[in-house]
Amino acid sequence: MTIQELAEKSASITHAYQVTPGVYSAFQTVSGDFNPLHTDLGFATKKGFAGKVMYGNILNAFISHFVGMLLPSQDVMILSQDISFHKPVYLNDEITLKASIDEVSEAVGYISYKLVFYRDKERVAKGHVQISVLEDKNEQ
Repeated sequence: MTIQELAEKSASITHAYQVTPGVYSAFQTVSGDFNPLHTDLGFATKKGFAGKVMYGNILNAFISHFVGMLLPSQDVMILSQDISFHKPVYLNDEITLKASIDEVSEAVGYISYKLVFYRDKERVAKGHVQISVLEDKNEQ
């Protein structure tokens, strides 16, 4: 699939994710991050939050799923990504990712997507992901 074909087929993608106890636990295990903001309800509420704050990088894992599983080609690779957090995310929140193309460079061979994460209609985070389209390399 060419970069232009991929861009046309992925101009706008929306997908819902849920921060389930399994997602929370798996991320905690992989990251080894046991900061009390994420693990201690008393600590988090004392700091003014409604509950334990979920790891922001769970949203980065959702970006990985978007690129690896929702784009209409498996011939893609992340070049860079960034995310800015605006509101805390809590256990069992349903988060909707809205991705739209921000820039396409056929000359350099990348697509940049603008990403916005919502809980209901409230924006919780935004960011970008830049991907390249992988080509088969024939050995000679």
